[in-house]
Amino acid sequence: MEELTIHITEEQKGERIDKVISAVDEEWSRSQISNWVKDGHIKVNGETVKPNYKVRLQDEILITPPLLEELDAEPENLDLDIVYEDEDVLVVNKPKGMVVHPAPGHASGTLVNGLMYHCTDLSGINGIVRPGIVHRIDKDTSGLLMVAKNDLAHTSLVDQLVEKSVTRKYLALVHGHIAHDKGTIEAPIARDPKERQKMAVVDKGKHAVTHFTVLERFGDFTLVECRLETGRTHQIRVHMRYIGFPLVGDPKYGPRKTMDVGGQALHAGVIGFIHPRTKEYLEFSAPLPTEFEELLETLR
Repeated sequence: MEELTIHITEEQKGERIDKVISAVDEEWSRSQISNWVKDGHIKVNGETVKPNYKVRLQDEILITPPLLEELDAEPENLDLDIVYEDEDVLVVNKPKGMVVHPAPGHASGTLVNGLMYHCTDLSGINGIVRPGIVHRIDKDTSGLLMVAKNDLAHTSLVDQLVEKSVTRKYLALVHGHIAHDKGTIEAPIARDPKERQKMAVVDKGKHAVTHFTVLERFGDFTLVECRLETGRTHQIRVHMRYIGFPLVGDPKYGPRKTMDVGGQALHAGVIGFIHPRTKEYLEFSAPLPTEFEELLETLR
């Protein structure tokens, strides 16, 4: 894992260093970061600090993660919500708060741990930590994921993602009143040169396209369906913020004053793909989680 430098902004000053750094990568736990601080893998302005250090404006934090061995994932009975399954593919409805695959700080309780308990015939292309994983969604985003149960299926599904033929539709609640009913955001995405823990629209970034349709308006909030044409990291969160309508509850890209809903109000509601073996087009949908539905009822 490469070194990463963070420059503290006005919004971050006064926060504990472990909290600031945990926002860099949602798979880094605060206890893991504290250990890195103690072991000298994190320095502030070239000096070691204590784990309870409160950052100051313009502090330069250098993160040098230790070399990590690949983790063995252990099967766990997590009672997964399996929407579809056959000998080649599986579609699962991931709950909000679940990490997709094991990583330092998240060695258990991940989707992969649950998949390994549910079935033993996952594709091995992605190695022992990410068996069967073709694509991922953020920890605090709920919804549908495709999983490959053999290498033939894995190759086919990845090819479809590259060819942009997979249907991926998300429901997002955003801040602001979107006056027009439909729109397309075409803006390249890369790591934010000013805040390396974030992604941003950057001129030399990777091509990224999001199509959106307004479903419902609630005064200062709007419910939209976003269809991904490409699949960049945090694409919907970055694109909606870029056009001035950040996601409700988003700790990374949302406004400072937003509703606390345990992370961004984003749900991967629809996924469709061509079956690797039968060549039949399959499409699946998952209802909004209860807490998301209750939030909309409150706004109504």
